[in-house]
Amino acid sequence: MTSLIPEWFISAFAVATVFVVMFRLGLGILPLELLHVWRHPVLMLKALFSVLVAVPVIALVVTRLLDLPRAAEVGIVVMAIAPGAPIALQRSLDAGARRSFAPGLQVTVALAAVISMPLSIAALDVLYDATATASPWQIMRQVTVVQLLPLALGILTGRRLPRLAVRFEPLVDRAWKLLLVVLLVMAVIGFGRVMVAAGLSVAFAAAVTTLAALAVGHWLGGPDPGTRTAVAITSAARNPGLALLVAALNDAAPAIKATMLTYMVVAAVVALPYALARGWRRRPPQDEETLT
Repeated sequence: MTSLIPEWFISAFAVATVFVVMFRLGLGILPLELLHVWRHPVLMLKALFSVLVAVPVIALVVTRLLDLPRAAEVGIVVMAIAPGAPIALQRSLDAGARRSFAPGLQVTVALAAVISMPLSIAALDVLYDATATASPWQIMRQVTVVQLLPLALGILTGRRLPRLAVRFEPLVDRAWKLLLVVLLVMAVIGFGRVMVAAGLSVAFAAAVTTLAALAVGHWLGGPDPGTRTAVAITSAARNPGLALLVAALNDAAPAIKATMLTYMVVAAVVALPYALARGWRRRPPQDEETLT
């Protein structure tokens, strides 16, 4: 496909964006927050099930029921196995998610992705009777570099150099938001025609998958409203940077990448009313309440 922006550049930019996003997330996380969320193991296990298991299964079922072309099906399913969207945490907090739960959930999901994504790729190889260009171990190594390493660097910087972290946090915050906007613009320029060619069926499948992810996350995140919101939004928001990384490592066709970007746009639009509705009815969090 002829494009003003080479595909390899878009993929490399996606990797750099994820790196900066994870570093920013680490700056705002206290190590004790990770331990705090696991004081409620049943809730965390239900949340991880929703994000890592339920959403990929939903995506596969939806794409099969709609009988989508193989490229569209693969693109949607790969997006579904890529958890930890950069905007999920801030959107959750704005919508009233618990501040003692949402950050820990986001970091736990990011850590779990190092294992879940290679396992998911291996499962897709069996499902589609194919062999990925990149092995699960290569996926694990790449996800570790772009997710776990910057997250650890951010947490370490915040803990060891708190003054420096406070000074640079606003700059890094603006940087990742700008990078996401630039990535989206480049993706539209690079894959715009293929996105349009994908048609309404792909957009409909992405919308149905997102709505189902919100519903399952809302159900499994209860009964506390703050945790419901966090799990629902984290379940619905997938990570296009990681999905594009997997696509780049496996030399995916442009139609697959275009489907991923279509999914990203549709999911953001579909999830917005839920986030706004939860934000309107939110109440001040009472972190001493029982969450399970």
